[in-house]
Amino acid sequence: MKRPMRAAVAAVLITTATAALLYLMGRPTVCTCGDIDLWVGEVNSRTSQMLSDWYSPSHIVHGFLFYGALWLVARKWPIERRFLTALTVEAAWEIIENTPMIINRYREATAALGYTGDSVLNSVSDIAMMGVGFFLARKLPVWASVAVVLLLELVPLIIIRDNLTLNVWMLLAPNEAVKAWQSGG
Repeated sequence: MKRPMRAAVAAVLITTATAALLYLMGRPTVCTCGDIDLWVGEVNSRTSQMLSDWYSPSHIVHGFLFYGALWLVARKWPIERRFLTALTVEAAWEIIENTPMIINRYREATAALGYTGDSVLNSVSDIAMMGVGFFLARKLPVWASVAVVLLLELVPLIIIRDNLTLNVWMLLAPNEAVKAWQSGG
């Protein structure tokens, strides 16, 4: 089996194992409401339960960032190895993000007051979004990658007052002024 095919099989296995582990952790397979929607645009409704929502762009940004970081530190690795490394990091984050400790941290420190964690469907979609970002970063020139990342950060910031940057900031070093602004105050 050629390297790209082995990498594709490994990616499916990693994603499937992540989905199985999330299910065993008690995460719902799909939204407990019973719906499966392609997009949820309302924040604090069924966010993190459907295929995509306003936080999906942050996972695309993960792909750009992982591609850039691995290009800097491991550019001699075959692209398949770099991709599987990025995929494994993203899968690990999806597992960690859905532990009670992180779910509670989101509720306490961020504007995600009703956050209950992701559905398995949403987590698998988030992993796929990272893959999209990784491959876009590989194909686009650096200037275009920077422009896409800025767009994917600015649009949610303007529309929902949240994005990857604020999400990480508020998880690591919560700020009441930022939280109030995010909540519309």
